[in-house]
Amino acid sequence: MQWNRLCIGVGVAIAAAAGVTAAWSAVGVSSEALRGAVNVAGMRVHQTAWQGYATANGNTRASGTAGHELSAAYVVGQLDTGYFNVTEQRFDFPYFQELSDPVFKRILPLPVISYVVDDDFSTMQYSGTGGGVALMQAVDIVNPPSPTPSSTSGCEAADFAGFVAGRIALIQRGTCTFALKAQNAMAAGALAVIIFNEGQPGRTEALNGTLGGPIAIPVIGTSSAIGLALDDLADPVTVEVTTNTISQTRSTVNVIAETKIGRADRVVVAGAHLDSVAEGPGIQDNGSGSAAILEIARQMKILGVRPRNKVRFIWFGAEEAGLLGSEFYVAGLNARQIKNIAVNLNFDMIASPNFVPFVYDGDGSASAPAGPNGSKVVEDVFVRFLTRFYLPPQPTAFDGRSDYGPFIAVGIPAGGLFTGAEGLKTAGEAAQYGGTTGAAYDPCYHQACDDIGNTNDDIFEVMGDAAADAVLQFAMTTSAVNGTAQGGNRGTLADSLLFKGSHLRK
Repeated sequence: MQWNRLCIGVGVAIAAAAGVTAAWSAVGVSSEALRGAVNVAGMRVHQTAWQGYATANGNTRASGTAGHELSAAYVVGQLDTGYFNVTEQRFDFPYFQELSDPVFKRILPLPVISYVVDDDFSTMQYSGTGGGVALMQAVDIVNPPSPTPSSTSGCEAADFAGFVAGRIALIQRGTCTFALKAQNAMAAGALAVIIFNEGQPGRTEALNGTLGGPIAIPVIGTSSAIGLALDDLADPVTVEVTTNTISQTRSTVNVIAETKIGRADRVVVAGAHLDSVAEGPGIQDNGSGSAAILEIARQMKILGVRPRNKVRFIWFGAEEAGLLGSEFYVAGLNARQIKNIAVNLNFDMIASPNFVPFVYDGDGSASAPAGPNGSKVVEDVFVRFLTRFYLPPQPTAFDGRSDYGPFIAVGIPAGGLFTGAEGLKTAGEAAQYGGTTGAAYDPCYHQACDDIGNTNDDIFEVMGDAAADAVLQFAMTTSAVNGTAQGGNRGTLADSLLFKGSHLRK
């Protein structure tokens, strides 16, 4: 079934005529007026403004740049201070940027092999700059890999016993973070570090990892095929690893707008990150989610919505640097403030050109881990709405790739919408939702072409409606989200997450 805008318009009209309201049976408030006011035309106005700021400032809106500062000021200017308490939460963060492509070569034994950046390897986020040519030394590698992920390569200082300072360390992905591996290598005197994927099914591609914070030496990630092949060589191996990066402390901001009325002990947090990557303007990632919650906020005021529970809209900074804005925000909450947040709704990329409508898998029925108690309620709100007015959505995992991560880490129920990033659309997905099999959900993900033309307006309309409906349902409910236990699993979910933003952490 291929959806079109006429189809959803007819579906809404039929539902309204039959007296059917939006999906959460525990609430059942009609969101028709708000959904009607939140539309693509309004959301595109905001995206157009942000495109202008990027164009005038190096084609980026990355946190720590003028493009992001202007984007944040625009959000503040759109918010009515008679309806919202508006605050700007400023914080310092480690800014990271690659100034030129890295180099990774096998020099000896001959022939020289030059590996291809992005295809064969990439610089890990927060890698140091420099490097050069040196002998390579393998560190506690399991070759061939064990059937299940279990390598502890580089996880302990003892792994580097006998490591010769000035060499380049070859380390296998495994059970501990990339940061710990790199820190141990640096302490042993490594000139640079190569971390390769472990080698089991699903853990073979070139690594795109984060170190979580600055490391003084170059660190790159590569595929299991390249790493295991280097380890297999009998002769002494000489490699070149060179990076050219900048890592410095900069300032950025979270913009927070909370309704002045509503219960303060059942706060609904609706969040989206406002920053882009350094490589592009980020009009889809995440100008789409940011525009949606801004338009929902504006239209709630215009319609005179009087929420029973406070609604707190947050436009996070430094998400692309590793969820740093949301981490900073959540870290600043005390135990009572955490308890007072009923739910976190996250909207990060909701207009992907080759989309699939994904909903976060709150109960973990299709993927691990499950969200905190109450997250299934959030999932059900989105699933029921999309199933009624569009097509059944697909589940997506809480894997740590967006700003829900710090919220679920302290036990706050969470959920949200996502339409896909660099993943490839399957034949089954194309048959159900249209689009191109085998192509990326967003072909301009984290690229310069993520501009004003990189938005599918049809799915943007659908997801904008779904977001508006969910915000209103939770804003108007008279009961707590079922089974919440904020703070009850502090840290445990965070430890299980594979990603920190768009980068693998271990």
